[in-house]
Amino acid sequence: MSSLAMSSFVEQQIVLHQFTAKHSVQARAMLGWSTEDLARLAGVTPQAVQHFESQGDVGDETRLALAFRLEAEGLVFFPGFAPGWGMSVRRFDLPSTEPTAHNSARRSLCDVLGWPVKTQV
Repeated sequence: MSSLAMSSFVEQQIVLHQFTAKHSVQARAMLGWSTEDLARLAGVTPQAVQHFESQGDVGDETRLALAFRLEAEGLVFFPGFAPGWGMSVRRFDLPSTEPTAHNSARRSLCDVLGWPVKTQV
């Protein structure tokens, strides 16, 4: 969980107050991920994801792991709003880690920004 270790206390507190269970459900839908996909990629159990999304009640470490994993895909979270695509440190021409590609969203973003789109083989 390197991003958690590298993030500051202030960043962690912001994430804990901004990232909601509804965000997690919406973000997974945007990425085409199952609860099992998110759990595996975030390093938590599928039950933890299910519990968070249904109850909104998990430990800080689990919530941070989920939020940071989704942010690594380029999503941003603000209270009261659906997740959105932000500017990510992840380059769009690198192979993606998502279980089911969201290439149409990536392609649309690249079209808007005028970036070349690399397709995966």
